[in-house]
Amino acid sequence: MSEQKRIVVVGAGMAGVQTAVALREQGFRGSLVLLGAERHPPYDRPPLSKAVLLGKAEGSAFDVDFEALGVDLRLGTEAVGVRPADHEIDTVRGAVPYDALVLATGAHPVTLPGTVGAPGVHLLRTLDDAHRLRPVLDAQSDVVVVGAGWIGAEFTTAAREAGCRVTVVEAADRPLAGTMPAGIAGPMAAWYTEGGAELLTQARVAAVEPGAVLLADGRRVPAGAVVVGIGARPATAWLEGSGIALGPDGSVTADAHLRTSAPDVYAVGDCASFPSRRYGRRLLVHHWDNALQGPRAVAANILGGTPLVYDPVPYFWSEQFGRFVQYIGHHADADSMIWRGDAAGPSWSVCWLRDGALVALLAVGRARDLAQGRKLVEAGAALDPVLAADPSVPLKAAVRQP
Repeated sequence: MSEQKRIVVVGAGMAGVQTAVALREQGFRGSLVLLGAERHPPYDRPPLSKAVLLGKAEGSAFDVDFEALGVDLRLGTEAVGVRPADHEIDTVRGAVPYDALVLATGAHPVTLPGTVGAPGVHLLRTLDDAHRLRPVLDAQSDVVVVGAGWIGAEFTTAAREAGCRVTVVEAADRPLAGTMPAGIAGPMAAWYTEGGAELLTQARVAAVEPGAVLLADGRRVPAGAVVVGIGARPATAWLEGSGIALGPDGSVTADAHLRTSAPDVYAVGDCASFPSRRYGRRLLVHHWDNALQGPRAVAANILGGTPLVYDPVPYFWSEQFGRFVQYIGHHADADSMIWRGDAAGPSWSVCWLRDGALVALLAVGRARDLAQGRKLVEAGAALDPVLAADPSVPLKAAVRQP
């Protein structure tokens, strides 16, 4: 791309910031604009449910010198529309022209119907959310957490550390029902009890009342505060009417090079899905590592040369109830599963195989399994099921020899 061209990146989270950094690192010297809807300097999100929430840190700003990079950072500039035919973004502060555009607007948390703006009801997605929740933890309030997913578990962990009494309300019959099979998620339910929290499964919220949550079965759960963690959806509503194709899940349907259906428009991070040849399906990955890795590919493809296919092995981690949980791959199409260790113990892992090859791995306190497993998933290595089931055998030693 010519030095005189202008690239505009919409979204100042991890994906947007890393796109700007990658463009400069890969040699782009033209005009580079980064639009952020929030007024805070760009920040990392994982610490929000940990150090920031517990008052151990005031923020988690990225260590990036935007001025030195020559990035025109425009905070408080929310995008409200895009006109690909005109090569312009419409924002609350007026139109911004572009030669190439990167959509990196992330995701919005799903809200509990009827509770938007209700007193005492919180989300945990932004720095402001974390700051609003700190007094709740400082007061050691009774807290009801709606949703036993990853964010619900992480918040529950922090709230228990702060001394709050926590009740977790989950509509499914187990934690992580949307992401893990029953055999995996079931044992994790014990972590809540060990952590001093009460987990109510198959429980639906009927209403949030002052000081309590009313469940569909008539139970009233005391609540000085309610924290909703029931998932997130791509922040793409502002693209409706633009002609940029969106999927049924609301994601921007990027191609293997992270290009959208509109010329000179790319998408990366939580707002974008991409076709994975590795897994034979389109993936929407709402995790930090995707927002870190994708920008390198999108920058390379904008700048030309040999097109770079983006087909990563998905990875994420979670810190909850004194455990470090890591996951790699995608297990939806696996046809067998191998346990390594006892799920009642402090460390164990699970391998998912398809046609004998490792396609995904969940590791609880087994960092070596994760490190070795990641390389094996990338290589499509086949495992000997007997050796793989022995937790004393290094995973790389369980590779089936040709």
